[in-house]
Amino acid sequence: MYINFWYPICTAEELDQENPRFIEMLGVRLVAFRDSKGGAHVLSDVCTHRGGSLAKGKVIDDCVQCPYHGWSFDGEGQCVAIPSMGDSKPPARAKVDSYPVEEKYGVVFAFLGNLPEAERPPLYEVAEVGQEGWQVSGPVVFEIDAYFERSVENGLDPLHNEFVHPAQGAPKIESDQFEVEDAEWGSRFIVNFGGYTQAEKRQKVAQTSDTETEGLNAGSWHHGPNTLLTEIHLTGNNDFIQYFYEAPLSPSRTRIFFISARNNTLGAENDDWIHETYLKIAAEDIAILENLWPVRTPDTLTKELMMPGDAPVIRYREYLKDWEKRGWRIDLKALKRGKGDTAWAIPCPARRESGNWVLDPIPLVE
Repeated sequence: MYINFWYPICTAEELDQENPRFIEMLGVRLVAFRDSKGGAHVLSDVCTHRGGSLAKGKVIDDCVQCPYHGWSFDGEGQCVAIPSMGDSKPPARAKVDSYPVEEKYGVVFAFLGNLPEAERPPLYEVAEVGQEGWQVSGPVVFEIDAYFERSVENGLDPLHNEFVHPAQGAPKIESDQFEVEDAEWGSRFIVNFGGYTQAEKRQKVAQTSDTETEGLNAGSWHHGPNTLLTEIHLTGNNDFIQYFYEAPLSPSRTRIFFISARNNTLGAENDDWIHETYLKIAAEDIAILENLWPVRTPDTLTKELMMPGDAPVIRYREYLKDWEKRGWRIDLKALKRGKGDTAWAIPCPARRESGNWVLDPIPLVE
């Protein structure tokens, strides 16, 4: 797991102006809440006084109030009131980490890290929003008992479709020799599939009565460690773009926020059965992912026998190693050792400007 990237926290509907919401993310505790103007805020969930969970408190006067002793923290993470001190100003150390927030596509995202704004990897945009001739739907949210890297790698693997997705016609790639293109924060590939028999649902979505489809091409793109884009291009200008924003809740569980775009079968009245089709396909992947061993990806490529068709996965792991060298990878072993004894916090940008913090920064791989 890695700091200094954008992560989906919750859906917009899950957040109101009365009740703070608890989120487990990257192995730490977070709290999200809205102020009276509708703005979303994400803070560390641990009160610096006696460890109370802010998510179990209330939202009062645009602050989240700890249920233990009533300490109130504003959207910047600063304690603004301590009932036992009356009108006295709270000490400077009475603060918790607060994270930059963007709310888009019905999802509340937070930048979980301490990079200044100019250096942050951007949140990946859903390019089809507002474009004529495109239907964008979601988010659809589901959780899996699998490590997020395994999930992203599954999307970067064109070889598994032939064996995992028979309901789609078991599409087989024409050649396992293909190029992987790089960008600053990720890599992309596109492959051609030979003819395959379409499933009934796929025929309906593609608006064609053909039982054999030629010229299918598809590919995937990862942006950062936890955002995956999948493109499916069928004949007749039938295109499907899928966005997966993945939230590593822990080293063994992932919450996925799925947004889809299509240029056919337009109209919100078609969203439900299309989502149902997507989730059936996802269930086939989940059945495999939840039984992979080891649960997390090996630290070296020598622990798995890679083949030419695994090039996108290999490139993804090379990006992960680069971000590890930058000091962004969370030390899961140290995190496990300190569980229950230490209140970790992901360092926020404000830590670059001031010191004297109570909560310990989450351990990172040196």
